Amino acid sequence: MRRGGQVFFVHNRVQSIPAVAKQLERAVPEAKVLIAHGQMRERDLEERMLRFMHGEADVLLCTTIIESGLDIPRANTILINRADALGLAQMYQLRGRVGRGAHRAYAYLMIPGSEEALSDDAQRRLEAIQDLSELGSGFRLANMDLEIRGAGNLLGAEQSGSLAAVGYDTYMEMLEETMDELRGNAHEAEVDPEIRLPVTARLPDSYVAIVNQRLVLYKRLASCRDDAEVDRIRDELLDRFGTLPVEAENLIEVIRLKIVAKRLGILAIDVARGEIVLTAGEKSNVDPQRLLNLLKQGGPGLRVAPNHKIYAPAPKHFQPDSLFAAVRRVLADLGG
Repeated sequence: MRRGGQVFFVHNRVQSIPAVAKQLERAVPEAKVLIAHGQMRERDLEERMLRFMHGEADVLLCTTIIESGLDIPRANTILINRADALGLAQMYQLRGRVGRGAHRAYAYLMIPGSEEALSDDAQRRLEAIQDLSELGSGFRLANMDLEIRGAGNLLGAEQSGSLAAVGYDTYMEMLEETMDELRGNAHEAEVDPEIRLPVTARLPDSYVAIVNQRLVLYKRLASCRDDAEVDRIRDELLDRFGTLPVEAENLIEVIRLKIVAKRLGILAIDVARGEIVLTAGEKSNVDPQRLLNLLKQGGPGLRVAPNHKIYAPAPKHFQPDSLFAAVRRVLADLGG
């Protein structure tokens, strides 16, 4: 207050807030105290927050309701009562309520008794919040919070699990498959075709400069299930990054081929010795009668080998457009 600022006093127990208010009035009688908590009527709460914002009080005695969304530059001090009972992310957010003006700010974390009497987790949280004082500490805080709490378990109360090991999307797919199996609906293993054509298919660094954006786009393209999804991503690329370079157009075409190959149960598409080589899976969806008819008609260069491979002639010059067109024709003939 002598530094011309205001104070947040955080006490996260609504029932005992009046007693704390009396304690503050006895300790600092010259300070004007306002009370704010989430059980107040919305209009009353808003009126008190505005009064504090306009400097009509020195101390705002409140619960963790101020955790986010407040910007009061005059607030230069925060006292957090029973900091040991709060989470690391909560304390980090509360500490961020002060220091938004030109004056140096202070955050005081108050605990009952000595640190030795606290639980191990509470001690680690308090040590972490003291260490995380420099700019850009948010990511480190998230990691520390994860270490202290654990990653959680979707099907139980335990604060542990294998989510981080496989990623959220894969974990959810595995969870869904397991639940279906428990219901008696067995999942067939999905085919993930490999398209190994002699073309450059990628999103160049010069087109999508940020690595994380490229990774997200690759993942989205790889998970497309039909041409409509591919078209949406292609339109998004045009809108965000401009005209697609040749490599990006090639990537789009490769994804389209992969979708058709997956539907037919084709494991791989290669080019070898002037031929397009399709490797069919054990449970391929290629219609045997259709394939037999094609062979009887004497399709130019079409042949089948005993090792589940189907051969078709490749264009003489491996230009991407002609190569993609040739592969599309073969897949269409086989029922794609």
